[in-house]
Amino acid sequence: GPVPWAALALLLAAPAAGQPRPSVVLVASDSMDGRLTFYPGNQTVDLPSINFMKRYGTVFLNAYTNSPICCPSRAAMWSGLFTHLTESWNNFKGLDPDYVTWMDLMEKHGYHTQKYGKLDYTSGHHSISNRVEAWTRDVDFLLRQEGRPMVNLTSDRKRVRVMEADWQNTDKAVNWIKEGAINLTQPFVLYLGLNLPHPYPSPSTGENFGSSTFLTSPYWLEKVAYEAIKIPKWSSLSEMHPVDYYSSYTKNCTGEFTQQEVRNIRAFYYAMCAETDAMLGEIISALRDTGLLKKTVVIFTADHGELAMEHRQFYKMSMYEGSSHVPLLVMGPGMKEQQQVPHLVSLVDIYPTMLDIARIPVPQNLSGYSLLPLLCSKAENEVSPSRPRPSWVLSEFHGCNVNSSTYMLRTGKWKYITYSDGQSILPQLFDLSADPDELTNVAIKFPVVVHSLDKILHSIVNYPKVSSSVQEYNKRQFISWKQSLGQNYSNVIAHLRWHQDWLKDPKKYESAIDRWL
Repeated sequence: GPVPWAALALLLAAPAAGQPRPSVVLVASDSMDGRLTFYPGNQTVDLPSINFMKRYGTVFLNAYTNSPICCPSRAAMWSGLFTHLTESWNNFKGLDPDYVTWMDLMEKHGYHTQKYGKLDYTSGHHSISNRVEAWTRDVDFLLRQEGRPMVNLTSDRKRVRVMEADWQNTDKAVNWIKEGAINLTQPFVLYLGLNLPHPYPSPSTGENFGSSTFLTSPYWLEKVAYEAIKIPKWSSLSEMHPVDYYSSYTKNCTGEFTQQEVRNIRAFYYAMCAETDAMLGEIISALRDTGLLKKTVVIFTADHGELAMEHRQFYKMSMYEGSSHVPLLVMGPGMKEQQQVPHLVSLVDIYPTMLDIARIPVPQNLSGYSLLPLLCSKAENEVSPSRPRPSWVLSEFHGCNVNSSTYMLRTGKWKYITYSDGQSILPQLFDLSADPDELTNVAIKFPVVVHSLDKILHSIVNYPKVSSSVQEYNKRQFISWKQSLGQNYSNVIAHLRWHQDWLKDPKKYESAIDRWL
């Protein structure tokens, strides 16, 4: 039940306990490329709500996901722990349902809590196809698992509400602010999870279709500056890093694409971002109309980005900027306005930040660090003196469309990406200041840098050991799934999302699996 206020006041007798604690609203979208929130990425599409947050708050220029896929990323955000600690390896395996999230703690400490929309951080969701693709990524075969990326324009010129489900959740949150939040005597924390700008399903690809359609209406497409859209440079297929080639192939992107196709996919994606921005705008307006905005911290972020045909890929699952760089904007009482923060931060920082805002002591075992010292005009309202923030962030990936566990360390101007055991696959090193598009792997050129970054990475996570435990997990899961199907196995496995390729030579693919097992 609710914590008695008198006891709570004693418990929170921090230096600034006289000030009432602010309410918090967190809007988390899916698939939003963080580079769209600052120059030069912001030249391609008009995002007025994000601009409003920048005018009255802080934008983080280097915020990253801890795992570039829906469920593992959200597991990191809700738990404050790196992926290898929660073992949320893929879209099917997330947090244990009884894990104590920051929202649970805030509720325990007197906050009213409210959630709408996409949560997706516990285990057990997403399709069978998604699971089997993740489990079989070590098998020596190449199969297309996605529909070819494409665009689709609604016929209705003035249609504003294209992503109906997201708008319904936004309406619910707005109504709750206007009818519920306004009558509360305690602070609240409101979470709204949006599915946009995630691409839409492509039913034409048959059963178990993936989501490869970028869909919008002319209303949103008009917000995009077509002439500002960059057409990404691609390496030839033979020059691609082997893991990138696997990703591009399984995402059905190794065929020919015209410049017009690529430009359209990017434009439609940006239009979907504009629609997402409008939902954030509805929340901000509701807070303003009710007079709650001045006592509420508003946070906007996303679970990961979207490559939108950069590096000959769409979707995420990659450590390239388009996929791993997320938006993070914060505004509210006591927060600096018009501030751009260059520090490296990541989604695990949300957990300690939420607790810091609520003046709840921050547990020491978290992977993240509170953002308040970077946000606040004055530091005296901190409950616990914060540990110094490290100069790096970590992201890792263990799911489908990538045929080995991937680890990314970002520090200074460098991005270091290493795979599996660190030996069997060449690592990648990018100098983001000289090569922001990440077209030139300089790992061979700078062995000393690679060595020192790998040492830092090893001090954070024994990654060869994690990779092998993921491999064992994948095999175990696959075997028990196979056994559960009995006689139906051959038929079921043939009709997953890769059915178009599989059915050309079922014997070949089944025996590849047998060799792996």
